[in-house]
Order: sequence, then C-alpha cells, then structure tokens
Amino acid sequence: MPTTRLTALSLKVRDPDKLADFYCNILGMHRTETDGATAVGYGAPGADLILEPSDKAGIYNHRQNDRYWKIALTVPDLDLAYTQLTDLGLTITAPHQFRDIAYMSHMSDPEGHVIELIQHSFEGKPHTAMGDANYPLGGGARIGLITLRTDDIETDMARCRDELGMRFLSRQAVSDLGFDLYFFGVTEETPPNPDVNAVENREWLWQRPYTVLEFQHRLSGTISLPEEGSIGDATVRMQLADGNEIGIR
Repeated sequence: MPTTRLTALSLKVRDPDKLADFYCNILGMHRTETDGATAVGYGAPGADLILEPSDKAGIYNHRQNDRYWKIALTVPDLDLAYTQLTDLGLTITAPHQFRDIAYMSHMSDPEGHVIELIQHSFEGKPHTAMGDANYPLGGGARIGLITLRTDDIETDMARCRDELGMRFLSRQAVSDLGFDLYFFGVTEETPPNPDVNAVENREWLWQRPYTVLEFQHRLSGTISLPEEGSIGDATVRMQLADGNEIGIR
C-alpha cells in the first residue's frame, strides 16, 4: 500500500521543551503540539521532529552501530549557516566537500543527537538561493534527510519499495569506508539520471522540498536497537494513503 508522506521522526529525549527551544531559536524551526507531544519543523511537505519525553533514566550516547543515526538539514548557503552557528558559540565542523556526495558540516543538539547540514549544491557550484543573514541558517532550511543504519539493506529496500511504495532515488557507494548509502522518497518525481548511482542526481536530491529516508548500509557488524522508549529511541513515521500510520524503527 503506497504511502502519502514521510511525516515525522519521533525521538525519545530527556527535556522536550528545552530541546524544542534549541531547534526553534537556533535552527529556525517552528513549534507545534502533536497529540500531547512537542513537534518542531519547517512545515510540509517536510517531516517534523517530534520530541517525546522518555520515562526511562539515562542520557543519550550515540554509537556507531545504532539503528538511528541523524537528521540532515538542507540549506542553500552552508557557509553562512556555519558562520551564524559559530558566532553563537556552537561547535560545528567546518564545511567540506565530502567526495562527490555533498558539501556538508556536522554538529549535535544539546542532548547529543547528530545533526548534519548539507548545502543544496557542491562546493564551488552556484547557490540555489542567496543566504540571508536575517534568518537562522541563512533561510531556506528543510529537514532533508532522516538517516537509519542497516545491516540488511535488501530487507529495508524491499519494505520501502514494495510495502510502502517509496521510490529508490539514489545509491552512493563509499565502500572503502565500510558503508554505502541508499535514499528513498515518497514522490512521483524522477531523478535527472535514471541510473541511481549517477553523481548528477546528488545535488538534485539535496534540493528536494520533502524529507527523504536514507539508509547507511554497514558492510560489517551488527546494527542494534535501543530499548523501546529509552532516551535516543527513534521511530520514522509514515502516513499511509488510507490515513493510517506506521512506524519504522
């Protein structure tokens, strides 16, 4: 049964209100209340980030074999976004062109959840829009990606394609680093090149207004899920055509 939209990432956290303030005041998201939970985001067709309180003790410690990895915010002008964030005293890696994949930076929110920032275009290429210093991240930000890890890409691909009706948009091989990347979207759009391995599809991918589901396929090791409901537990929410909702953990 096809899906209508990737609607949200639900994330169990220690302090939803404090974390929502960070996402809104620093990253320019908008806050709403959804079924008694705090949601932040940039509006449809992108997904929201739903911050749910965990009733279990502990703090979030990200590990390389966790099923949930990160969200990625796509922006027109990463250099301006980087300058704004560092001027606020935040720790963020310097923008760099990662191979022929993306011009990117990484940071974490106050509870340690990883946030990736990706520019719409590669380093040195024309911007899709001029950044505006009057807006957080220079304006135009979206939740472009939600990333899960997998040690069984065939099963995840089959579920996305056959059960959920998602389109396979891009494959990006980084095998020498121990992983490959797979991207799926709820869309009728066709990438510029029908070959999912084509480099020319990558900048196009970072410019989509909707949120794309990314899988990092680890070529060795086993991916683990946290205890359900514990801090750091994450669920991707998909809305089906019949109005029902399912979750992917």
